[in-house]
Amino acid sequence: MNAKQIILKKIKDGEFALWTDKEICKALHLGKRESAAVSEMLRSLCRAGELLCDVSGRYGTAEQFHVKKGVYAGNERGFGFFTPDDGSGDLFIPKRASGGAMHGDVVLAYHTKGRSDDEGEILAVLDHGIKEFTGIFCANGRCGIVKPDDRRFHEVFIPSEKTSGAVQGDKVVVKITAFCDQLKGEIAEILGKSGELETEELAIIRSHALREEFPPAVIAEAEKAAAKEISAEELLRRKDFREMLIITIDGEDTRDIDDAISVEEKDGKFYLGVHIADVTHYVRRSKELDKEAFLRGTSVYFPDRVLPMLPKALSNGICSLNEGEDRLTLSCLMTIDQRGEVVKKEIVPSVIRSRHRMTYTVVTKIIDGDREAVEKYPDLVQMLGSAVRLTKLLQKRRNQNGGVELDIKEAKILYENGVIEVPDFERTISHEMIEEFMVLANESVATIMTERKAPFVYRVHESPSPEKAREFSLFLSDLGVPFKLDPEHITPKDYAAILKQIEGTPYFPLVNRVMLRSMMKAKYSPENIGHFGLASDCYCHFTSPIRRYPDLTIHRIIKDSLRGETEGLLKDKYGDFVKDSSMRSSACERVAAEAERDVDDLYLAFYMRDKIGMEYDAILSGVTAQGLYAELSNTVEGFLALDLLPEDDYDYDEDRKLLRGREHVFRLGDEIRVKVIGVDIGLRRTLFALEEKA
Repeated sequence: MNAKQIILKKIKDGEFALWTDKEICKALHLGKRESAAVSEMLRSLCRAGELLCDVSGRYGTAEQFHVKKGVYAGNERGFGFFTPDDGSGDLFIPKRASGGAMHGDVVLAYHTKGRSDDEGEILAVLDHGIKEFTGIFCANGRCGIVKPDDRRFHEVFIPSEKTSGAVQGDKVVVKITAFCDQLKGEIAEILGKSGELETEELAIIRSHALREEFPPAVIAEAEKAAAKEISAEELLRRKDFREMLIITIDGEDTRDIDDAISVEEKDGKFYLGVHIADVTHYVRRSKELDKEAFLRGTSVYFPDRVLPMLPKALSNGICSLNEGEDRLTLSCLMTIDQRGEVVKKEIVPSVIRSRHRMTYTVVTKIIDGDREAVEKYPDLVQMLGSAVRLTKLLQKRRNQNGGVELDIKEAKILYENGVIEVPDFERTISHEMIEEFMVLANESVATIMTERKAPFVYRVHESPSPEKAREFSLFLSDLGVPFKLDPEHITPKDYAAILKQIEGTPYFPLVNRVMLRSMMKAKYSPENIGHFGLASDCYCHFTSPIRRYPDLTIHRIIKDSLRGETEGLLKDKYGDFVKDSSMRSSACERVAAEAERDVDDLYLAFYMRDKIGMEYDAILSGVTAQGLYAELSNTVEGFLALDLLPEDDYDYDEDRKLLRGREHVFRLGDEIRVKVIGVDIGLRRTLFALEEKA
């Protein structure tokens, strides 16, 4: 063996494992010249991928470092977070330990003993996950520079022959052609002039790599499936509910209708039917439609458009439970007693004919006894009365079980004919009704399939980490809320009790928001670990197969199970796929949520452009070392830069999330008066100045 092979073998065998080059050379009694050669030799082994080296200069194999593969999420300030593929906890990556990784890169990382229990270090970049992003083109002679919209990326140099005709101020998509100290690229697409609403929205869609147009083969398959009439043989295989009083309840602007309800009350029991569009009848597994739906994972909703998971022939056509039309469904039928307990439940393939397409607004009017609404829909009065009683019963039961009923106010952005409106969102009894009924159906379906021991996609929500629970407890203490939490053993009932204790107080909305931040994010999983927020032992997403792929996945499993396929056959057929579906669906959901939030922020920024100079009452919703975030009553959030606050010597307390000076203290929940001083379209941010503090 030559010297390289000998040293490599000693590292792999463990003798030199996790040693620096100096330690190895010292053990081999090498001189200065030989040591330099060994150092270069070790670096070449790293370049070849046979060894890894950490920031301390230690060399070893992937196994010796206990590395994991995953994705790096960078931050514009240099640090980031590593999310491992195996689903274990995220790691904080300090700037010094980022290993040159860029945001979105696929990397190898390992857990280190740093300042916190969840610190890590990146040892190798396996692939650059993001090779295109959007930015503003800045001309520099015949060449150019693209300044990325996402500040987690560096500027990109564009050679003269790669500008594609872009001029100063164009919003562009840049493709990276060389990953080095100075990124190099080429202009892949010119989106329009930066600062225009349509251009900026398109840039967000591109930056999140959302799929817009459907391939021709997918559209053709959807139209062919939608054109087929329901056969007599198919109807014979289903429960016929077409004569039952079944209705849909949605928002006025709902674009696809995939759930309907029926409610009866007799003999002291409630009979609830939740009827969901049988999308799998039209979207066959592994066909082009299904492959495209898997890639999209979810529909994405913006104020002016929707990027659907399925083509319109299905999502707005044959799968939409339109009024007066026969539709194939899967029905979850539940019998509920006076304690709110489900005493009987079953899932059946069915066919329905929705009697009315109702909206939340009209249903609420009927419930409130509005004369005009009652006269128009006399057949719904009794049913909706029963539905309200059932809703109250289910809410009482969920509260007793400790369900965390967060009351987070969300922006409702309306966009029509170039005008943006942000009305206050009103959560009515009809919203609560549909929410309770869908949750109960999701629980019932998940429980039935768990009892059948079928492979499944669950909707899971882990309990808050002890660290997050401690931060939340500290926040409550600073706010003066007398409630003691055990961060190591937090329960849904603890959170529910806190909300009940502060109900009616001015800081109730803020505690809701901070509580939400303390929780883990819900996700999809083939393993059932329960749902913390709902205080549910068993939960899934069954009710929206038009817009969510996990629902589509479990509909297939349910139907095969109902047809009598055995546990073994189902595991062979779906065992691996539920893992893939869970991971893909969770990832798509995260991307969609980020894109929707970014676009909402963009519209809110444009909405506030003509409000400059106006004053508003606000509440501090965020405190950072750089400044403060304040939220208005209509959910618009703005930023108050540190240099615009009253002059003082400020220190930022990260644990308590407060900014403390000698004379001034700013903390979450403080009521303040702000003036709108500007809007930063690039950052999608409204800028405030402090007028006064309560």
